[in-house]
Amino acid sequence: MLNRRAVLRAGAGLPLLSVLPASAWGAGHPDTVVDAFVRDTGFQGVVMLGRAGRADYVRTVGYADIEAKVPARADTPYAIASISKWLTTVTVLKLVERGLLDLDAPLTRALPDYRADTGARLTLRRLLCNASGLPNLFIAEAKADPTLLQADLTTAQALARFGQGDLAFEPGARFDYHPVNWIVVIAAVERATGLPFQAAVRSITLEPLGLKATGATDAMLAAAAPSYRATNPPDRWRNDRRPYLAASGGYASTAPDLMRAAHLAFDTDFLTAESRRQLTHVEVPTEDYALGGRVRRLTIQGQTVPAGWETGRTAGYRLVLGHRLDGRRTVVLMNNTALSQKTMDQFADALLGAEPRA
Repeated sequence: MLNRRAVLRAGAGLPLLSVLPASAWGAGHPDTVVDAFVRDTGFQGVVMLGRAGRADYVRTVGYADIEAKVPARADTPYAIASISKWLTTVTVLKLVERGLLDLDAPLTRALPDYRADTGARLTLRRLLCNASGLPNLFIAEAKADPTLLQADLTTAQALARFGQGDLAFEPGARFDYHPVNWIVVIAAVERATGLPFQAAVRSITLEPLGLKATGATDAMLAAAAPSYRATNPPDRWRNDRRPYLAASGGYASTAPDLMRAAHLAFDTDFLTAESRRQLTHVEVPTEDYALGGRVRRLTIQGQTVPAGWETGRTAGYRLVLGHRLDGRRTVVLMNNTALSQKTMDQFADALLGAEPRA
């Protein structure tokens, strides 16, 4: 764990975004929460609070690259892991709006060549909420062959190899969180658009939202802050990603981009009212899981406030994108030193002024 004084010095003096004066926060200045979290956990990374897509508090702590002593900055890119699922879902909903995909049609409508017996029972909705019933053939092969993540597979090859197993349970019967669901989603997006998946997401979602620092190319992932198993001494943790895994966890982004994306997707007419309803409808109540992410109910000043809750966890990356669905507040946390995801969620709760969960 990094020395706290060294961590705070590394984050001091870096350029901030539009930050409110201390007097505007009253007794609830976020520095109090951040200081305590840094003290207790050795957190390093980016903390951003804002509303309407604009930051009014930014705190950077420690190093993005520990060995090179490159400080974390407000615009440092990090691998965003499963927040990629949320960006993918937004893209699917835009295609639904255009009549190119249907959340509840048999999967064989989107993928006519898909296995007919299971394709008649599967839907995009069940894939997007990780309740498809598909077995996780990818992780089984990855455990047997550690070189799998160095192999280049096309979407069609990955779909044939991992995405057409016998159903383990009836679609919708339970939650099973794994990347095979999202390999199938990639295939459906590519078939509907006639574009490679990343090109489709860029043209349909990233460019219209102005997310210039967000992407899943090799260059963007290489530019992200490295991840670490430990910080003293530094122990880097590889995060190999192939294009056929982009939808489930292959994107990189920055805190300003994520804050902007949350506001525009949840609060504006970028998505239709029906698409926003679908995006925030909890499909698996035991997991608070909607489509591509969670919707949690926070208790803030005695009131229950729903919040879109996107989290990212892969290798040493730990991220939270929490957005109050009443549009009043967004929190973005980015970390690359393998902190507990539960602890990161609790940190985000405290920054939003929410009561601790039982």
